[in-house]
Amino acid sequence: MATKAILITGVYGLVGSCAYRHLTGKPDLFDVYGMDRHEEPSPRVHPDELASVPDDRFFQSDLSNIDQLEQAFQGMDTIIHLAGDPNADASWESLRKNNVEGTYNVFEAAKRAQVRRVIFASSIHVSFGYFFNVEPYRSIREGKYDQVPNAFERITTADPTWPVVPYGSSKVFGESLARMHSSESGMSCICLRLGGVQSVDKFPQAIIPNACSRGDVSRLIELCIQAPDTVRFEIFYGLSNSEYRWVDIENAAKILGYVPQDRIRLKD
Repeated sequence: MATKAILITGVYGLVGSCAYRHLTGKPDLFDVYGMDRHEEPSPRVHPDELASVPDDRFFQSDLSNIDQLEQAFQGMDTIIHLAGDPNADASWESLRKNNVEGTYNVFEAAKRAQVRRVIFASSIHVSFGYFFNVEPYRSIREGKYDQVPNAFERITTADPTWPVVPYGSSKVFGESLARMHSSESGMSCICLRLGGVQSVDKFPQAIIPNACSRGDVSRLIELCIQAPDTVRFEIFYGLSNSEYRWVDIENAAKILGYVPQDRIRLKD
């Protein structure tokens, strides 16, 4: 079986480093390349997940030049687009440059390079309106677990998006680009609404319902790469196990076979 050529944008970020180390650990399946605007790891990267991309497999770019991206994407089977400003309180100027224009350029360059699949890192932030304003999700956010019923309906990818800050809106824009390209360009496009991936093993109680371990996010990305070509456009929430997880990951289980292997623990 031929290996798949994979390029990860934002390879030196937290999720990018996790994915790179995971995928390069399977050289019989994947031939992995990385792209970032610099060769220094993000301070958020866990020491055990530091990536070191060889010079002949690294492309330095800030995503502003479509022609440069197209050249880098030539021959790639899958682009894992993780680059962007990850800060929920980022300025509009940064979001516009990194999350809106940069994401547009990645999809356009992938189309020109005839890439088979783009995996786009969206965010659970696209649904935070429910988490802040609707019960029982608001009680989960506030840690009032005694007010949460034993059984409740989880938010699914079929529910309307509801961001509460511009960062979340920038991710909704990326999802709309993915849907457009899946129908108009013929690329397979998968959006991952990732929960909070942290560089620690234990999480503050308030973010447990939104958390995804480094291991689970890496496994989810691999499953997306290996999903059959019949998967043209899909959106999946990416979270680890939690008693009060408020979004539904059943479609990821059904389509990808994704079952979280990690359970997020309370902070001591």
